[in-house]
Amino acid sequence: MKIPAVLLLSALTCAFTFNCAAETRTLTLKQALDLALKQNPDLILARLDEQKAREQVRISSDPFSPKVFAGSGLAWAYGFPSSIDGSAPSIVQVRTNMSLYDKAQSYLVAEARETAHGAGIGVEQKRNEVIYSVASAYIDAENDARALEAARQEDSELDRVKQLTQARVEAGQELAHAAAVANVAELDAKHRVTVLDGQLSKAERSLAAVLGMNPGDRVHAADDEVPSLQVPVSEEQAIANALSNSPELRKLSSDLAAKALELKSYKAYRLPKVDLVAQYSLLSKFDNYTEYFQRFQYNNAELGASFSIPLLSGHSAKAYIASSEIDADKIRAQVAQTRTRIQNDIEDAFADFRVADEGRQVALEYLNVTRDSTTQDLARLREGQVLPAQVEQDRADEQTRWRAYYDSLATAEKARLNVLRLTGTLEAALQ
Repeated sequence: MKIPAVLLLSALTCAFTFNCAAETRTLTLKQALDLALKQNPDLILARLDEQKAREQVRISSDPFSPKVFAGSGLAWAYGFPSSIDGSAPSIVQVRTNMSLYDKAQSYLVAEARETAHGAGIGVEQKRNEVIYSVASAYIDAENDARALEAARQEDSELDRVKQLTQARVEAGQELAHAAAVANVAELDAKHRVTVLDGQLSKAERSLAAVLGMNPGDRVHAADDEVPSLQVPVSEEQAIANALSNSPELRKLSSDLAAKALELKSYKAYRLPKVDLVAQYSLLSKFDNYTEYFQRFQYNNAELGASFSIPLLSGHSAKAYIASSEIDADKIRAQVAQTRTRIQNDIEDAFADFRVADEGRQVALEYLNVTRDSTTQDLARLREGQVLPAQVEQDRADEQTRWRAYYDSLATAEKARLNVLRLTGTLEAALQ
C-alpha cells in the first residue's frame, strides 16, 4: 500500500510549526484503533520500509531488463576510422544490452523478494504492537478519568466532613484536634485531585501521540464499553499457537531464507554469465572508410551474446561466503533465543493475569463491604445513632475503594491484553 505524500507532508508540517491548534477528541476504542492504523508514525515508517524493499526487487531485476541507448558517435578521423571507445565513427548509434544468464544476480533477485516478504511481516508485527499500545493507552486514559471523578467525589465528601466537624468543634461537641484531622484529610484529597488531573492529561496526550495526532492534542476515552476480552483457556495451547504464528519468528525465518539466497549468490560468482549484445550504426563516407575497406554500407547492425567465465575471483569471494554463513548462524541463534523468550513471556503473562484478576476480585469485595457500611450508617443516621459526618466519611471511603477497584480493573485488563498480544489474538479479540 502506497503512503500518500500529502499525508506525510501534512503530518510533518504540523509537527514542526505552531499553527496546528491543540484539540481534545472523544473517541471509542474502535475509533482510536482505526485512526492509529491509518496514521500511527511507527506503522507508517514500517510501511515505507516495505515499499522500499519492494522497490529493491525492481532494482535487483534491472540487469535482466533490456536497456536501449541512442546517440551519436560522429567524429572526425585521421587515418583508420575508429572512435575513442573502439566503435566506428557514426552519425547515429543505438545500443542495447541485458543479462541473459547470471545465476548470482538471479539469487540476488530472489533475496530481494524474500526481504520484501520479510518487510511485509514486519508491518504485521508493527501493526500488532500499535494495536496493543493503543488499547493499553486507552485503558490508562479511561481508568485515570474514572479515578479523577472518584477523587473529586471524595474531595467533595471530605469537604462536607470538614465543615460538619468544624461546626461541632465550634459548638464544643468535638475537640479542636478533630477539625485539624478533617482539614488534613480534605487537603490530601484535594492534592490527590491535582495529581490525578495531571496524570489524566498525560495519559490522554500519550494516547493522542500513539494515534499519530498533533503535538499537544488529547484523546478522551468515550463512555463506551470495552469489548470483553477472553483469555485462552489452555496455556500450553497458547504457547504452541504463539510459536507457530509469531510474526517475530516468521520475520527471522524470512531473514534466514534471504541470507541463504545471498550465500548462494556468492557461491554462484564462479558460474559463467551470458549477456545480450546488440548495436545499430549509421555510418558516413567522410571518415575514410573507403580508403581502408573494399565495401562500404550506411546501415550496420550487430546482434549476439557475450560470454564471460571468471577464472580468478580473488580472496573476497571466500570472505563474503564466510560472512554470510556467520550471519545465518546468528539468525539461527536468535530464533532459538526468541522461541525461549516467547514461551517465558507467555507463562509470565498468564501468571500476571491470574494475580491481577485475583486482585480485581479482592478490590471488588472491599468495595462491596464499604458500600454495605455506608448503607448501614445511612439507616443508623435516620435513627440518630450516628452523626452526619460519619456518613460523609463513609461516602469518601467508598470513593477511595472505587479508585482502588478501577486501578485493579485496569491492571487486569492490561494483563489480559498482554496475554492476547503474545498469543497473536489481540486484533481478533478487539473486533
